[in-house]
Amino acid sequence: MKTIHIVIIILVVVVVGVVISTISDSSTYVTFAEAAEKPNKEFHVIGTLSPGKDLIYDAENNPNEFIFYMLDQDGAERKIVYNNSKPQDFERSEQVVIIGSMLNDSVFEAKSLLLKCPSKYNDEEQPEKFQEQNFGSNE
Repeated sequence: MKTIHIVIIILVVVVVGVVISTISDSSTYVTFAEAAEKPNKEFHVIGTLSPGKDLIYDAENNPNEFIFYMLDQDGAERKIVYNNSKPQDFERSEQVVIIGSMLNDSVFEAKSLLLKCPSKYNDEEQPEKFQEQNFGSNE
């Protein structure tokens, strides 16, 4: 067997290994119930902030711990622990995507957050529709 054939085989094996490891490490969007079934696996959970629940963040004592409660798409509520500072305007977000894993049945540890902020254009602030006016005819 020629050296070039050996190099090509080794290269193919490395590429297949990288593809398989990438596929196995990729996360999927799930609910809290599905994430609880596999506690140490990383998932993406989409949801909204729980109304009436406090956001817990003490920048003086522990600036790298932010705790909040979130409802997933099924309406299940969980405590979220994010070991980083609280994002600016977090309270205004319409939707939150948390990326992380379940610590136990009631606590989700988020490694990162993605926020969907509300549109700066609300229905009541949009300009009135243009009204058609006849400025004369070209006939």
